[in-house]
Order: sequence, then C-alpha cells, then structure tokens
Amino acid sequence: MKHCISALAFAAALAASGGALAQDKNVKIGVLDDMSGLYADVGGAGSVLAAQMAIEDSGLAAKGWKIDVVSADHQNKPDVGVNVARQWIDQDKVDSLFGVLNSGVGLAVAGVAKDKNVVYMNSGAATSDLTGSACTPNTVHWTYDTYLLANGTGKAVVKAGGDSWFFLTADYAFGQALERDTAAVVTANGGKIIGSVKHPLNSSDFSSFLLQAQASKAKIIGLANAGGDTTNSIKQAAEFGIAAGGQKLAALLLFLSDVHSLGLKMTAGLQFTETFYWDMNDGTRAFSKRFGERMRNKAMPTMVQAGIYASVIHYLKTLDAMGGNVHDGAKIVAKMKEIPTDDPLFGKGVIRADGRKIHPGYLFEVKKPEESKGPFDYYKLIATIPAEEAFTPLSQSACPLVKK
Repeated sequence: MKHCISALAFAAALAASGGALAQDKNVKIGVLDDMSGLYADVGGAGSVLAAQMAIEDSGLAAKGWKIDVVSADHQNKPDVGVNVARQWIDQDKVDSLFGVLNSGVGLAVAGVAKDKNVVYMNSGAATSDLTGSACTPNTVHWTYDTYLLANGTGKAVVKAGGDSWFFLTADYAFGQALERDTAAVVTANGGKIIGSVKHPLNSSDFSSFLLQAQASKAKIIGLANAGGDTTNSIKQAAEFGIAAGGQKLAALLLFLSDVHSLGLKMTAGLQFTETFYWDMNDGTRAFSKRFGERMRNKAMPTMVQAGIYASVIHYLKTLDAMGGNVHDGAKIVAKMKEIPTDDPLFGKGVIRADGRKIHPGYLFEVKKPEESKGPFDYYKLIATIPAEEAFTPLSQSACPLVKK
C-alpha cells in the first residue's frame, strides 16, 4: 500500500511540476487586440488569422496536441484589456496572451500576466518600457519597439539634414515613449527639439495641432502616433500644404496598412522603420501569399501580424520541447529564452534576459506610384539595422532581470 501511495504522490507531483511524463497537450491561446478601432487593420482579425496559421504550421496537431484560439477586442482601454485577461485566465483557462496592440493596454496586461503566471507575448505595443522598467519574467516583446523606431527613422532623418523637430504625439504611453526615445536620438545626433503637442487617441481633427507644428518652423514634424491617427495626420498635413511650405513629415511608426489606405501618391518618399515586409524573401512571400488568400480584403500582413505568427510558432516549439504544457508562464518564458528563435518571417534570433526578441530592423522608403509593380508593392529597402544594434543595449537596460 505504501508503495502505491508513493507512486501516486510521485505522479501527482510530476504533473504539478510540468514534467515531460505528464504530457498535457492541451493549450488555449488568447489573442487580445484592437478588433474595431484605429489599429484594427494593423492587428485585428489578421492577428487572429496569423495565430491560427502558426498553430496549423507547427505540426503539433499530428502529435496529439489540442490547441484552441480565443480572441477579444480590448477597445484600446487598459481596464477593458485587464478585465478580459483576468476572465480568460481565471474562468476560461487561457494559458497565454498574444497581441495586445496598444502600449497603455500592453503595460497593464503585463501586470496581470505576471500576477497570474501566464505567458505574455506582445506583438503590437511599441513602448520600450515593456522590456525596460516594466519588464517581467512572463513578458516577451517580439516585433519592434520605440527604441528601434527612434534609432532607425529618427537617426536617418537627422543625418539627411532634418535637424530641427516638432512632435505631434498621441497622448498615451506609446506616443510619450516614442517622442522620448526619438528626441534622445535627435539631440544625440546634433539636432534640436523645437517643441511638441499632444493629441487625444483616435483623433479626427488635427488642424489645431498641425497649425502649431507649422508655426514652429521646424524642418521636421515627427508623427509620434500610429494607425488611423497617422493616416489622418498625413491627409490633413497635405491639405494644409505642410510639404509645400518646406517642412517634412517623419512617420515614426508607419504600417503597410497605412500606406495602402493613403495610397502611394500621398506617401511616396516617406521613410520609416519596420522589422518585416512581405516581399523581403521567399519565406516572407510564401507566408504572405497564404495569409492574403485567407484575409477577406486580400491584404498582405503587417509586421504586427507577422510577429503574432512568429511568436506563436516559438511558443509552441518551446512547449513541444518541454514535453507538454507545464502551465507555468515564467518557466515557459525562461525556456523560450534558452531556445534560439527561427522562423521564415524574422529568421534566426534570440530572446534576451529582459524578454526582448532580437532581430534586424529595416529602414524603408515608400515607392513612387510609377515604381510600384502591383498591389502592396510599396516599399524599397534603404538600409538594414543589424540585430545587435536594433534594440536597447543590455548595458543601458532598466530591466531588473538583467544582471550587470
């Protein structure tokens, strides 16, 4: 009898610790994103599709795994995002959170993921604080961040002669972090900041903000916003004759969906930084063709959607390597940091101690209409930012997980 009890106790302990023999192959993934607002084309339904495609491509179904995806709209409100995340984890037994496109929501959800000890893989929120002062053992920040955007676009614009800046900034965590990081790069490279103005998230009228930027006489008007706010800024800047007056716009965060919405005539010549473009190589083209065929509007994926795919691939690869779902977010993330990343969209890379996924960045320029060969043929590559230079150096990190 004692031997039987000991065996049962060992089996229970093994299952609780997530040992390989437990073989729990059930996983529930939650994609929490902007599904209906100003960032819906950047993430939204495309992010859910990307997660589904990653599950299919992982090959785990053939190994007996059961992987489900749930999704919800955080409405760009931190309280909504937090409530959804808690309900998913407590009631619906969601194991991992993906997406969370919005820095305010992203930072709030990071706290929930840590408290509940689930995996949190962000592809969408830009603030570099996610792997800086707000880093946690449960967070992986995949696609891009404000440090990359500032050092890519900001540095290139200053070197090209744009040495005086006025910022048009979305008034929440993302815009504030992007202005902060870009201003640091501008001044470090000999430029100066003339001023800035904050605008509410999801604005429709930028006239008063643009008039202030115009009156500043700054050479560069830095758009520290994204999605619908960026497209509206660019449209209204054209109506105000900003470019005709000699000032230039610097779109500090521009997505493929933005260029598609605005058209090449309005965006031609804009330079910006991304980490993924559908037409980079055979791997990106093959995935993007499959993705576009399944999207209702036949759109090519944005870098945020590509990041969802790649991060889900690495998460599932890690669970498979661990022999099952161990239901311990910090433990899974620690294992993800040990396993090199390798996928067809971002190539080979690593996840650092601070949770920052490392890969190259790319400075692109929007093509002129006559240079485009067809739908979504919008970018030309100007420069590659090596992976080791693209993100905040660990020596400068404010993350308490980093040993210095």
